Amino acid sequence: MLIVAVAWIYVVGLMALTEPTVVAGIVTFLFYCVLPLSTLIYISGTGKRKARRRAEEQAAREAREAQQALAASVETEQAAAQDAARD
Repeated sequence: MLIVAVAWIYVVGLMALTEPTVVAGIVTFLFYCVLPLSTLIYISGTGKRKARRRAEEQAAREAREAQQALAASVETEQAAAQDAARD
């Protein structure tokens, strides 16, 4: 994918250089290269962003569950200590 993007930048860059004016060259480069490539790269990265977001949510969920389990074990230990102190 990257090699195709680099080749496309090269081709459009040469097209922009052959335009009669600087403004036309800039517009050619923007509309034939920057906008389409940015759209393509954004669309191709959508799956990776979703997977990263799911992994972050899973890690946060696991951390929250671990914290709750730790709090429950601390409460159990405190209750056991209080029962032992009564006896």
